[in-house]
Amino acid sequence: MDLLTQEQITDRLAEVPGWARQGDAIVHVQTLAGFAAAMLYVTAVGYLAEAADHHPDILIQWNKVTLTLSTHSAGGLTAKDFALARRIDGLSDLSA
Repeated sequence: MDLLTQEQITDRLAEVPGWARQGDAIVHVQTLAGFAAAMLYVTAVGYLAEAADHHPDILIQWNKVTLTLSTHSAGGLTAKDFALARRIDGLSDLSA
């Protein structure tokens, strides 16, 4: 998988509101109703990640879940990161 250029990263970030670049990764923080909701959200993210064979780093803090995506094998951001970010964004109903 090829690394994205700076211009491609900027363009793709515009397609995934709520995600921000941090170095060679994109990061999203999702706030949920409580711990149980956070765990359900993480389970749903895990399902999507496994289906995509692309796995985020996940930090759970009671009602907050921080997701960090980067293609470690490529050494930075690739199309896989943004594809999974878009799929994860489809889980927005779980955060209500």
